[in-house]
Amino acid sequence: MSDAPPNALNCLPNCLKRFADGRNGVILLGMTDNLQPHRDIALRHGRTGMTLTPIPRLEIGVGQTTSGPSPCLYRSMICFILQGSKEVAIHDDLLRYDASQYLVSALDLPLSGQIHDADDGSPYVAISLVLDPALLAEVASTMPAVRDADAPGSGIAINPMTPPLRDTLLRLLALLDTPADIPALAPMAERELLYRLLQGPQGRLLRHIARPEGAIGGIRRAVEWIRDRGNTRLRIEALCEAAGMSRASLHRHFLALTGLSPIQYQKQIRLQEARQLLLAGDHSASDVAYAVGYESASQFSREYLRRFGAPPVRDVRRLRQSISDHTIS
Repeated sequence: MSDAPPNALNCLPNCLKRFADGRNGVILLGMTDNLQPHRDIALRHGRTGMTLTPIPRLEIGVGQTTSGPSPCLYRSMICFILQGSKEVAIHDDLLRYDASQYLVSALDLPLSGQIHDADDGSPYVAISLVLDPALLAEVASTMPAVRDADAPGSGIAINPMTPPLRDTLLRLLALLDTPADIPALAPMAERELLYRLLQGPQGRLLRHIARPEGAIGGIRRAVEWIRDRGNTRLRIEALCEAAGMSRASLHRHFLALTGLSPIQYQKQIRLQEARQLLLAGDHSASDVAYAVGYESASQFSREYLRRFGAPPVRDVRRLRQSISDHTIS
């Protein structure tokens, strides 16, 4: 009888054998494959672009490498990349994250981002979950009390993905294959996901999101005030009242968390809304300019060009052509 040691692969449970490589007597758990089940589900239920799912506030994003940074609106959310990577510019920093990490956005943030395919050319795939502050607060209330320091200096953060997070995310995504189970089971899976996130390095940031008091709570109210009144003149006094902050405190925290002043933020939100209106219908650029709050169509065109790299009509024509090309392919 041979004295050779048994093949290590044969010692693994059946459920793990497909994730292992027994070549040369070395077991290599397939860390690059541990998101394959997630990707399979996402690609079954997602289309090119953003897809709203039957699970509340859960979206699937699928795309190809973009030629350069594109303006985008990050909501208050968690983003998990399943394939490929993304670069996001905030302040003067360029943040890049991939499937080994997750991103937390504390506020609705108008940023510039660029997606990249995976190394093998497979398309970018991501899952985003828009945060519900009330649910976050409810889950946090079941955990041991933590005395947090002041609010973090930025409204966006990136941290390593963990096995418990990965497994919980899969349970949530798997409900897309059994939609009848979503009403009963999705809330439980979401609560577990938030629980895991609150336990992680960004627990402090998430707890601040859940609290109506404090700097992030005040800036969230200011952002909501701006978004609800995007087509009206910004009044700093009213914004301070909505946020419950002094002018100096509002400006300092708003700039730290968003990378923009309140006026710059309103301008970015107006331009994003204008782009969506132009893309959705047959409105003229001047009509859209006045609809989103501009008093001068020429000023709108200049700022649109500066933000999106082309005048309104040309930019929308380019976007529609890109959408058509992706649909055909």
